[in-house]
Amino acid sequence: QVQLGESGGGLVQAGGSLTLSCVASGTTLRIEGMGWYRQAPGNQRELVASISGSGNTKYADSVKGRFTISRDNAKNTVYLQMNSLKPEDTAVYYCNADDVYISNGAYVTTSRWGQGTQVTVSS
Repeated sequence: QVQLGESGGGLVQAGGSLTLSCVASGTTLRIEGMGWYRQAPGNQRELVASISGSGNTKYADSVKGRFTISRDNAKNTVYLQMNSLKPEDTAVYYCNADDVYISNGAYVTTSRWGQGTQVTVSS
């Protein structure tokens, strides 16, 4: 089973930058899509950015032009470079990955979640 470990969160002033990292570790056939979600207090969890196994990316409108998602397939790691941070970016950021493995002779895809990392942007 794959576990996701996030790092890189913290406190930053508005206009600053942070880079989040997420490493997928454990036994897997391969990791397909990976992504970052965030959840602010009182809000639903929302997609921030995603990247497919082939490198296609998607972004929430609110972060386009400021955030960049990338991945290192050899290391099963996904990154989120966050620039020009705003107070409204404050949230717990969660890593997500599609874990593909074989169970009882069949391919199975299970969505895995990290424990979350806090990002706080002060005004």
